[in-house]
Amino acid sequence: MNQRGAISGAHAAMSHGWDWMPANGSRHGFVLDHLMNGDLVLLLGLLLLAHLLLLWGPLRRRKADHGSVSAAHSRKIFTVEIAALCALCLVYAWMTLDAQRLWATDRYTGPSPAALQVEVVGTQFHWYFRYPGQDAAFGHTKPELADPAGGNPLGIDPADAAGHDDFVSSVLVLPAGREVDLTLRSQDVIHGFFIPGMRLKQDAVPGLVLHLHFTPVSAGVFPIVCSQLCGMGHEHMQASLRVVSPAEYTAWLAGRERAAAAASAAAGAGQ
Repeated sequence: MNQRGAISGAHAAMSHGWDWMPANGSRHGFVLDHLMNGDLVLLLGLLLLAHLLLLWGPLRRRKADHGSVSAAHSRKIFTVEIAALCALCLVYAWMTLDAQRLWATDRYTGPSPAALQVEVVGTQFHWYFRYPGQDAAFGHTKPELADPAGGNPLGIDPADAAGHDDFVSSVLVLPAGREVDLTLRSQDVIHGFFIPGMRLKQDAVPGLVLHLHFTPVSAGVFPIVCSQLCGMGHEHMQASLRVVSPAEYTAWLAGRERAAAAASAAAGAGQ
């Protein structure tokens, strides 16, 4: 299947989702939605069963008040109750193991070596996305060099050759159909990197380098929010994920790399 066919197929699958769920755009999200919808249906059935039992209890007691209940009948009721309790325990065990299996597949299995590398940095109250450029290597950063107004919000060290082609974007742009490995960092407090449309949520913790990998399959624009209360301007900490075709991504990347190279050359000439 070509890329356009994959994107169209993903959109067709999305159209069958429930309206109260945000449209899913990631490869792993379809399995996650299926698991969650199945669990919700199962829990709804258990809720109805519990209410039926709550109604059955008083009615059964009223009937027992008008007649005696034999010992054999009492043992039969006790056996049914134990069997129902064991069945309920098995259901919850199955739900736990199924969710754990999905979590392990998503989090304990690392990205492929060919995954696209992007660094995500949270700071009050912005998301910054750094791309490594043609050398596929991130340059070193220094906190004292951070200058958002001067075009260097992450403090990329100009003395590091690996950082000359790095560039920072306020919008996360990714190609559809390619796995992405996100490196999450925080400059100040705990921020919650959350993309509902990609079924992704991971905290960015100061002092820790965390990774999150996924494969976007649906072209479009998806909101990025902070799921942790990170300060007085928490509500302003929003960004966008823009998923485009591979050709559009290549053109966008080439334009940003040319602009980064020109800025680096101008900075070098000014020194």
